[in-house]
Amino acid sequence: MLDDEADCVELDLTGLKCPLPVLRTRKALRALAAGRVLVVTCTDPMAMIDIPNLVREEGARLDSAERSGDRLCFRMRASVKPPHS
Repeated sequence: MLDDEADCVELDLTGLKCPLPVLRTRKALRALAAGRVLVVTCTDPMAMIDIPNLVREEGARLDSAERSGDRLCFRMRASVKPPHS
């Protein structure tokens, strides 16, 4: 996925199975500065449920969730609020 934002962080979790994609996404999202973009690519079908739920729980914003064959791609923006403990 091409992103025109210089501060976009890409995380390739292809091949990992539940719960690893959501756990690694949480860790990466919490490490981002407010407003920065995280793009996650994975192949675990459960991620289509788990990652949007995680984004909501963290107070972040899900900009897009796309499926292309067996690949899922999520684009999210880190919260301006501090993450939940």
